[in-house]
Amino acid sequence: MTEQEKSTPQAAPAPQAPAAPKLPWEEKPVPPVPGDAAEHPHVREIREAVADAVVEAVEQAGQITVVVRLEHLTDVCMACRDKLSYSFLVDLTAVDWKDRAEGRFDVVYWLHRFTDSYRLRLKVRVAEGAEVPSVTAVWKTANWMEREVFDMFGIYFGGHPNLERILTWEGFNGHPLRKDFPIEGVDTGAAIYPDVYPPGGGPVKGGEEAS
Repeated sequence: MTEQEKSTPQAAPAPQAPAAPKLPWEEKPVPPVPGDAAEHPHVREIREAVADAVVEAVEQAGQITVVVRLEHLTDVCMACRDKLSYSFLVDLTAVDWKDRAEGRFDVVYWLHRFTDSYRLRLKVRVAEGAEVPSVTAVWKTANWMEREVFDMFGIYFGGHPNLERILTWEGFNGHPLRKDFPIEGVDTGAAIYPDVYPPGGGPVKGGEEAS
């Protein structure tokens, strides 16, 4: 660098524009608070369609979740499709609460009604080992969804036309989305070396082999 370049003053960096002010809900977020939805019109129409089916209903963030009795699940789903126009099953999944006294699992049904673009969530509480009636006769899209829940959680759907694993393979050891499934996963040696390990087996900690 020459002496002339050294003596030449450097231009100061341009000042940065001030950050845009945050919107009120960004400045101080307020989480949605769940409220009782027992008297909501969409809940009342389910109660009127199937007596004694609704256990409770909650509204949160503008969405309604209706907990129904397991023994009434099929009737409620049929009524939702045939009487209340929920013709599309968007999703079917499960949640593992593991130590919950009123049933380890929630099986969740996300329904859509095209006439007003309304969506409704149904939920049943399921004890460990209990059978859930398949809704494949109500919505054909439930077929692979129930297979996924069976595969990931081990929940059995009675009356399903082909209840097989869909993401893992037959003989896989365990159900990966259960809370008691090992976080580090399980060894899948049986899939790679079927002549060495039995179905679902593979090397485990301590040098022993899973069987």
